[in-house]
Amino acid sequence: MSALPGLRDGRLVDRRLLETGRLARALAALNDDNEETRLVGGAVRDLALGAAVGDFDLATTALPEVVMKRARAAGFGVAPTGLAHGTVTVIVDGRPIEVTTLRRDVDTDGRRAKVAFGRDFREDALRRDFTINALSLTRDGEVCDYVGGLLDLAARRVRFIGEARKRIREDFLRILRFFRFSAGYGDGRLDPEGFAAAIAERDGLAILSRERVRAELLKLLIAPRAAKVSTAICQAGLLSPLVAGQTDASRLTRLAAIEAQLESPPDALLRLAALCVLIEEDAERLRERLRLSNLEAERLVVVARGLADLHDGEAPPSFGALRRLLFERRRQGALDALALFQADSGSPPDDWRFARARAFLLATPEPTLPITGADVVARGVAHGQRVGATLKKLQALWIRAGFPREPETLARLLDEALKP
Repeated sequence: MSALPGLRDGRLVDRRLLETGRLARALAALNDDNEETRLVGGAVRDLALGAAVGDFDLATTALPEVVMKRARAAGFGVAPTGLAHGTVTVIVDGRPIEVTTLRRDVDTDGRRAKVAFGRDFREDALRRDFTINALSLTRDGEVCDYVGGLLDLAARRVRFIGEARKRIREDFLRILRFFRFSAGYGDGRLDPEGFAAAIAERDGLAILSRERVRAELLKLLIAPRAAKVSTAICQAGLLSPLVAGQTDASRLTRLAAIEAQLESPPDALLRLAALCVLIEEDAERLRERLRLSNLEAERLVVVARGLADLHDGEAPPSFGALRRLLFERRRQGALDALALFQADSGSPPDDWRFARARAFLLATPEPTLPITGADVVARGVAHGQRVGATLKKLQALWIRAGFPREPETLARLLDEALKP
C-alpha cells in the first residue's frame, strides 16, 4: 500500500520499536504462554503513516491479574488504573503503557459501557469508533485490519465502524471525535453517513461533561483542517449549543491563514477566541461552559479587552497605541489582539502593515510604570486608598505623555497626579 509509507505488504517497515526499547520489553513480558498482546489504536495508525509515536496502548488476551503478575515479574511498575474495564498501567523506564484486556460491550448508555472480557481481537476491533483506529500490530510487525482501516487511512477517509448512529449512541463523544479525526486525518468532504449521523444524534451532546467537550474541541482546533471542519460544524448548528453563544468559522479561517503566513504552530486558545470571542462576556461564558482553567480563561478575557482597545478599522494602530496595548495587555495579550484584529479587518495574511506592527510588539520591551506606591508615600500620601488613586491618575498621565523615563518629567507628572 504505497500511500502508507510506514507499511510494506501489510507489515511495518521499520520494526525497531518492536525489537528494542520499552515497547519491545513490554510485549516480550506479556506475550507467550497462550496469551497474545498487540499494539493497538492511534500508535498503529501513526506508524502506518510513517509518523513518530511516543505513547503506546496495548490490547491483550490476558486478564488484568495476569498482566499485573507478568509486569511485576519483569521488574515493571504497575498501577491498576481501570480494573473494572480491564485496564492496567504498566510503567516501563519511567513511562506509562496502558494495557487493556480484550473486551466486548454488554451495555452502553451514551457515556459509559459495561464490558465483558474476551480473547478475540476482531471482536475487540469491531467495538471501536473509526476504521482507522481499529488497527492492531503484532509483535512480529504484522498490521491486522478487520474493518478496512488501512484503505481508509490511505484514502484519508474517516468512517465509523458499522452503522454510524449505533456507534454514536454508544458514546456521544464520538460526534466530536468524528469531527476531530476528520480534521486531523481526513481529506475532502466529511463522510456523508457519519456527518448525517452526527446531526441526527446531536441531542446526545447535552449529556457530555463540559471537561470532555473542552478536551475534544481544543484538540480539533489545532488539527490541520480545523477551519474547514469547524465551518461544517457551525453550518450544521452543532457548535453554538455547546458554547452557548454565536460562532464565526470564517474568522477562524482567516486566523488560520495568518498563522500559516507567519509559519507559527496552531494555537488552540487563540483559535477558540477567533471562533467564539468578540467581547469580554463571551470569554467569561466560555470559562463556565468549557470548564477552562483560570489561565486559559484569563487569556481569553485579556484578548477580548485588547480587541476593545483596538476598536474598529482596517489598518493596525500607531506605534504609540501599540505601546499602550503592550503596557495594558502585556506581550501575549497584545499579540493575540493584533492577530484577531487583522482577521477581523479583512486584510490579507501577508499585509506588511500588520507584519510591522507584530515586529514592533515582539521587539519593544513591555513598559512598566517607573514610580511605585512607595514613591507616592514618600511624597506624604499616607492613606492606602489615596495612594492607589494617585497611582491610577499618574498612570493615565504617563501613558498620555508617551511613557517617559526622564526623572524631571516623571517628577512633574507625579506633582500633577498629587493635585486634588
